[in-house]
Amino acid sequence: MTAQPVDNTDLWAGLPTLDAPPAPVWEDPVPLAGPRKLAPFPTASLPGWLREFVAAVAEETQTPVDLAGCIALSVLATAAGGRAVVQVRGHWREPTNLYVVVSLPPANRKSAVFGLLTDPLYEAEQQLRTLTQPAIVEAEMTARLAKEAADKAASKAATAGADERDELVATAIALAQTAESVSVPAKPQLLADDTTAETVTSRMAEQGGRISVMSAEGDIFDIIAGRYSGKPNMGVFLKGHAGDRLKVDRQTREEYIEHPALTMGLCVQPQVLDDIGRQDGFKGRGLLGRFLYSVPESLVGRRKIEPDPIPEQVMETYRRHVLDLTLFLAEWTDPALIQLTPEAVAALKAFQARVEPMLEARGGIMGQIGDWGGKLVGATARMAALLHLAEHLTKGHTVPVAEATMRDAIALGEYFISHSLAAFDSMGADRIVERARTVLEVLHAHGWREVSKRDLMVKLSRSEFRTANDLDPVLALLEDHGYVRAQAVQRSGGRGRPPSPRYLIHPRLTDQTA
Repeated sequence: MTAQPVDNTDLWAGLPTLDAPPAPVWEDPVPLAGPRKLAPFPTASLPGWLREFVAAVAEETQTPVDLAGCIALSVLATAAGGRAVVQVRGHWREPTNLYVVVSLPPANRKSAVFGLLTDPLYEAEQQLRTLTQPAIVEAEMTARLAKEAADKAASKAATAGADERDELVATAIALAQTAESVSVPAKPQLLADDTTAETVTSRMAEQGGRISVMSAEGDIFDIIAGRYSGKPNMGVFLKGHAGDRLKVDRQTREEYIEHPALTMGLCVQPQVLDDIGRQDGFKGRGLLGRFLYSVPESLVGRRKIEPDPIPEQVMETYRRHVLDLTLFLAEWTDPALIQLTPEAVAALKAFQARVEPMLEARGGIMGQIGDWGGKLVGATARMAALLHLAEHLTKGHTVPVAEATMRDAIALGEYFISHSLAAFDSMGADRIVERARTVLEVLHAHGWREVSKRDLMVKLSRSEFRTANDLDPVLALLEDHGYVRAQAVQRSGGRGRPPSPRYLIHPRLTDQTA
């Protein structure tokens, strides 16, 4: 008997069909950062006398106005740093020193601009020395006479008989203590150039807690990196910006500064920023996050042959105002307290509310430079105080900062956002983005719908991706932006090499016509 085939149709009739898994739904990927659009320097934010001089310097030297504008901020910070603080709100106070660096190629007449902007500071320094010279001479003479008297008393006590030795020893000790207590003031100094970290500390200690490093070169970065010591020495540069207590206790010297105030105004070649990004000593220490960066476009090749000279009245007004502000604040031992109007506080809060989302690690435009962005609001408050002092000169401490001045400072803060992002690109903060673009090109060229990390590494240049670990942050960034999706790794449980992670690729990258 022949077996009849069994009809199982009815057995499956009530069961659901097993369809293939649905294709993943992809949203449009978030574009990676493109070339930076740099904001123009907001010259209108500067007080009238300073704005006129900055524009005139830029015209005569045929340099970007950014250079003179940024160095002008450093000049104000040199005059006020360590001598004025701004009350932001509550217990939040900011000192008025700044770190500013401008990046420009050679042949941009940086030294000429520095000379024009800083000449009044050197003149103020000389005037301060002239004013203090009599007191220094008197203190030196008093100290010398006191030491001679103490030495004579010590010699006399050493040869005295037993009956009078105790009294003479006591006299010698008293005279020695008097000699030790005589303090000789240091010669006033506002500016330093080629100097070591140790010298910066000593100069600040001598100068009541403040000093300024102004230079048209980038040598200071080599010094910080350890040109003389062989290792990075950043302590004074970190604390000198924040105003944190600084104490040096070594065999050769002992120095203590309650509130250090270091100002830096620098102009460096672009290569310097590139080099900084490659030096491990600068990474993760927070120093680079303290600078305000400017990367203007060079005018070389487009400069006027016969530019307009700086008007004498404009130059004299600048000279006089910088002298007045510097000499007035030099007399302050307790720093002048700069207050904000309620409207200025509200404007700064609104700016802070706009900045905060920019710091989001995933998607914020400053997510990659959160250390810098986190200090921006404080730097803006500092700039507002400096603009206020420049506007009111010797009366700045008697009136609060107006809302208009705070908005001028915010315009400067927004300028520094775009330029600092570009500067950090040069220093490698966005090197991951550059590598991500390389990976996107490879994915598009091969048209993969899915790829393993190991297979991807085979197609990448080993000069750019030396190890598989170099690829991890790039794939993480591409996943955050929606270009790839990591798949769960299926482990067999056996020995041997674990399976390579696999990634689904956005269909847009598999379209060879895109």
